[in-house]
Amino acid sequence: MKIRDILAEGKPTLSFEVFPPKTADNYETVEKAALEIARTRPAFMSVTYGAGGGTSEYTVRIASMIRDKGQVTPLAHLTCVSSTRERVRELLQELKENHIENILALRGDIPEGGRTAFDYMYASELVAEIKEAGDFCIGGACYPEGHVESASKDEDIIHLKEKVDAGCDFLTTQMFFDNNILYNFLYRIREKGITVPVIVGIMPVTNAKQITRICRMSGTYLPSRFKAIVDRFGNDPAAMKQAGIAYATDQIIDLIANGVNAVHIYSMNKSDVAERIRDSLSQIIR
Repeated sequence: MKIRDILAEGKPTLSFEVFPPKTADNYETVEKAALEIARTRPAFMSVTYGAGGGTSEYTVRIASMIRDKGQVTPLAHLTCVSSTRERVRELLQELKENHIENILALRGDIPEGGRTAFDYMYASELVAEIKEAGDFCIGGACYPEGHVESASKDEDIIHLKEKVDAGCDFLTTQMFFDNNILYNFLYRIREKGITVPVIVGIMPVTNAKQITRICRMSGTYLPSRFKAIVDRFGNDPAAMKQAGIAYATDQIIDLIANGVNAVHIYSMNKSDVAERIRDSLSQIIR
């Protein structure tokens, strides 16, 4: 099923992200976690793809497994930062052959060792390529706080509009911890004529080390209420996990109460986190 059709129903939805193994010896562990998450009956599940293409083989394999064994609609990530056009066409053909019809088109982060190809500069170019390749449902990323490489939030929205115009059917946000940032972002993009559905990305922070990594990579704003949770519970793993799940659940309830129906959880392959959030929302997202 195409994700644009799921979103068109207008019902509150919950979806989860998983990432494939980097090596074959971890495949069974990831498959087990993905199937456990699939048992929560999400609207769909996304499968990430390394910027350098290192996990591309497993991305398609895990996505196919989620559909066939988990009976859940898969969304395959595809990045282009270090891919040639020939490689992208090969991957699109592989996705077609495996009957995967939903793709999240991303530029991706520059690999630590530098780029190995320069065929694509922007995600909008990848979106256009996918659009020409067949009847895929195409998603793109958006950044409520602005992309770290953009000179301003206004410039970032201009580029976002270009990506949507290239063929995006929906957008998925980067994580955020203050819902007011998201509400302001939605107002600004709608004002600029971006009308496609927006799926909001939420990350349950279950250990304090995640915060340092998140802030270093994306410059995400941490509200004082969230900082207080980390300060109070950061050295107690069990308490931090419970508090992080509670904070994310509270965010989701507020979002749905304010008409934001599509929520995507960056679950980091933690099936217990997915299950606890799903259980907490059992009467809100049916």
